[in-house]
Amino acid sequence: MINLPEDVRTAIDTALAEDAYYPCVWTTVDETGQPSSSFFGTTQVLSDHEVAIWMRTPSRGFLARIAKNPKCSMLYRNHETKFGFQIHGEARLVEDAATARRVYDKSPEVERNADPDRQGVAVIVDVVRLIQRGQVVQARDAEVGARVD
Repeated sequence: MINLPEDVRTAIDTALAEDAYYPCVWTTVDETGQPSSSFFGTTQVLSDHEVAIWMRTPSRGFLARIAKNPKCSMLYRNHETKFGFQIHGEARLVEDAATARRVYDKSPEVERNADPDRQGVAVIVDVVRLIQRGQVVQARDAEVGARVD
C-alpha cells in the first residue's frame, strides 16, 4: 500500500517554491521503447497515493505516450539537502472537470500564469513504488526493501 510520507509530499509540493527550484523530472516511454524525460513544475500531491501534473500544452508527447503505455517515473532531488527519491507510477488523463480545476488551482502561480485560460489538461499518476537510495520503501507491486539500482 502507498501512503506518501510527509517529507516526500512537502518536497513535491514545494519543488517550485519562490526560494527553490527543484522541478520534478518525469519519464515516459513511447511505443518503440524510447524513453523521454521532461521537467514539470506543476507536479503536486493529490492524495496519499496519487500525484498530479498540469500539462499546459496538451499536444505534448507525454499524453500520447501515456495513452499507449501508462507506466512512468518521476525523479526528485534537492541538491542542497541531498534529499531525493523516485516514484514509479501509472498515469492517466483526467476527465473530471472539477479534479482538473483542482490540479490547475494547486499549481504554482508562475505555472498558472503561463496558462491563464486553462487550455491545459490534468494528469493523475497512481503511485506504484516509492524509491529512496535505490531501495523500494513503499510499493503496491514489489517487495519493500528490494534494490532497484
